[in-house]
Amino acid sequence: MCTVIVHVPSDAGAAVRLLAVRDEDPARAWDPLGAWWPERPSLVGVRDTRAGGAWLAADPGAARLAVVLNRADLLDDADATGSRGHIVLDAVAGEPLPASPPMHGFNLVEVTPGRARVSMWDGDSVRTVDLPPGVHMIAHDDVDDSQTARIVAWRDVFGEPGDGERWWEGWLAQLAGTAELEPTDDRAIIRDNRPYGYPTLSLLVCAASVSTEGAQVVYGELDEPGRWNALDLR
Repeated sequence: MCTVIVHVPSDAGAAVRLLAVRDEDPARAWDPLGAWWPERPSLVGVRDTRAGGAWLAADPGAARLAVVLNRADLLDDADATGSRGHIVLDAVAGEPLPASPPMHGFNLVEVTPGRARVSMWDGDSVRTVDLPPGVHMIAHDDVDDSQTARIVAWRDVFGEPGDGERWWEGWLAQLAGTAELEPTDDRAIIRDNRPYGYPTLSLLVCAASVSTEGAQVVYGELDEPGRWNALDLR
């Protein structure tokens, strides 16, 4: 039940900005932002140690970024044999999604200069939407979903990000404000999903900027899963 915030500028020459909060089982090992794929030496990302894919990955020189969020689906476990993390690596390499991905449901966010799009797989079909200019939020359902409590509560709070070298700090301040809620609150972005039947808690935050000059990603981990603390992304 991750959360991603994206700002698509009206000026196609300006940077697309993204803030991503990862929710995962703390017992599932991950590797922090780094170059973990010798077969893809241009990539950096947050690697899922178990399956070898990525939650978020970028090719800085090619100015491409992708991040995946889990989504409810119609598949049995026996029909979902693939790892969602590998579609992130393929997306950053510019490879298209298959018509019927052999994995559980996902929302795949892809960012290139001047463009952000979301591909949604529910086990039946893949739908892809290009995001218009403005601020958008994605969680476990559709983009800007009016039935997702955290999107209803906070989408309008996250205005356009700043333009400075540390442009993400304004969004981090807004994220800190949302964390005044308990992490079990349905509106919370920094989350503890265990009361909802999932062993996942918010673990880390990435911010990214993608423009014709390349892709930049910065990273920070929470000191305690599911509990906010001030972050110095780097």
